Amino acid sequence: MHIGCPTEIKPQEYRVGLTPNAAREAIAHGHRVSVQTGAGMGAGFADADYVSAGAEIVETAQDIFASADMVVKVKEPQAGERKMLREGQVLFTYLHLAPDPEQTRDLLASGCTAIAYETVTDAQGGLPLLAPMSEVAGKLAPQVGAWTLQKANGGRGVLMGGVPGVGPARVVVIGGGVVGTHAARVAAGMGADVTVLDRSLPRMRYLDDAFGGVFKTSFASAGNTAELVAEADMVVGAVLIPGAAAPKLVTRAQLSTMKPGAAIVDVAIDQGGCFETSRATTHDDPIYEVDGIMHYCVANMPGAVARTSTIALGNATMPFMLALADKGWRQACADDPHLLEGLNVHAGQLTYFAVGKALGIDVISPGLAIKQ
Repeated sequence: MHIGCPTEIKPQEYRVGLTPNAAREAIAHGHRVSVQTGAGMGAGFADADYVSAGAEIVETAQDIFASADMVVKVKEPQAGERKMLREGQVLFTYLHLAPDPEQTRDLLASGCTAIAYETVTDAQGGLPLLAPMSEVAGKLAPQVGAWTLQKANGGRGVLMGGVPGVGPARVVVIGGGVVGTHAARVAAGMGADVTVLDRSLPRMRYLDDAFGGVFKTSFASAGNTAELVAEADMVVGAVLIPGAAAPKLVTRAQLSTMKPGAAIVDVAIDQGGCFETSRATTHDDPIYEVDGIMHYCVANMPGAVARTSTIALGNATMPFMLALADKGWRQACADDPHLLEGLNVHAGQLTYFAVGKALGIDVISPGLAIKQ
């Protein structure tokens, strides 16, 4: 199979879909790999690293999309890239279709087969291709939130760990999954007073047992959430429903109950965000203010630490990428029901039910799609 990797063009996105090690593995399996010149530079990989691995370097994204059987990326294809997709081509990347009807329409119109990293599952019910970036984003959230809290950035001017005689920042993390756990650990490590909200009692028991009171837990009822958000200096939104739009857990009206200059960090913004006032921003202009509350809603947070993120993502995606290349996407999905969960679009048809529900589009079963 001919595997192609273009340079990411989303603003301030420095990650790359294929590491040189992944390219080397694919070539060892007998596949051809093309990488757009400069694709790996943001993550610290030179063209020469790919050439040493056996890949060929091409000049333009058009070269990749015109010839590759499978295009491997990081972020969802941008409008110009979607125009280059073609019938029968496999796209393997993050998609986040539920809050993005325009991208969904374009993918359906292209006739391509699109497999989304974020909906591939594993035997434990996890999301193995989302988890590495969730870990990175979770660890970044308190860091960028602390920056947002600085007075020069419009924040309250509160130091996360406080100082003797002055209490620490109060941080509320909504969601106790991968993002929330890592956010809570880092925020607590910075000295903040941290509470994690979740609706799963078993999960809260696990967090209490595993972290020994490093941070507190509370049940995510509407009342508890409203009370804790009102007291917080920073609120981290870390709730994910696989493949679906994120639930809106804090309304605009609730902003008036928050402390002026408090910071919101919405890690779920790729799926539409969990605050009613969230809208996607970029690393170029990451913060905006609504009703006196500072919002940090960068949609590709892990891109800020591109080398760590690229290597972590490549470690996770490589086995699936090799299966798709070795067997062809149909056989690979037929052999692995967890990879089949990643199938979102095929030949003009939507194949992921949560996306269909969010966008009001008819869906066919992915099991039926692989037989077409």
